[in-house]
Amino acid sequence: MTLNRLIGHTLADMRGMSPLIHCITNYVTAGDTANMLLAAGASPIMADDPAESAEITAIAQGLTLNLGTPSASRVEAMLRSGEKAAERGIPVIFDPVGVACSEFRRNSAAEIISRVKLTAVRGNLSELSYLAGFSGKERGVDSSDTGISPETAAKAAAERLGCVCAVTGAYDVISDGMRNAIIRNGTPLLKKITGAGCLTSALCAAFCSVSDGFTGTAAGIAFMDICGELAAERTDGAGSFRAALFDFAGSITPQLLMERLDINEC
Repeated sequence: MTLNRLIGHTLADMRGMSPLIHCITNYVTAGDTANMLLAAGASPIMADDPAESAEITAIAQGLTLNLGTPSASRVEAMLRSGEKAAERGIPVIFDPVGVACSEFRRNSAAEIISRVKLTAVRGNLSELSYLAGFSGKERGVDSSDTGISPETAAKAAAERLGCVCAVTGAYDVISDGMRNAIIRNGTPLLKKITGAGCLTSALCAAFCSVSDGFTGTAAGIAFMDICGELAAERTDGAGSFRAALFDFAGSITPQLLMERLDINEC
């Protein structure tokens, strides 16, 4: 079966299962993350206190760890949940938001990578370039020019971290170090709303809960890209675009997803 068709089937499977996804995410996008998962067909739960995070992970089907607004307590919750996820064999998606911006973020990411069995890492070009071992400038949580191609960054990060790695941007690259795919969907309007990447990472966790890491990560990214395209065709304003994005997340069908998807394995 082609990757395109696998992604369509994964959407149907995810909606059929309605997996519970534990999100330890940042306070800027927590509400939108929950609403996006609900619209797509999953079920969100948020618990970022170390006193309960592992217990919550124990009842979930997927876990997403987001470094957007890190604190010592939140990072400890991520570590405990990540270790519980490994015990249960559920997928863990790591979003290394602004990883190179501060020593605390760098150290936190290093500890998560060393202690948690990651299914996939999704980030922008500068974040994945850093995790791949390339030097580059970091501008807040936005991607900046590293001089490294998305293909090179994704593949090198996957080889170094031993998991699926995805670079999202003008086009998206997913790699497990041997298998690679490029998605050429999306819209520049996704950069005009806060947290599109955070929402995408949570979607990847939902899709990975019903498929393998490579297919699930590609499906989560494709889903967000194509919902964005459809929303952009309806409106050109950031506020109305955001509302339309959630509308299409709830209404897009597997067939429409496959028809619009521009993905190539390479």
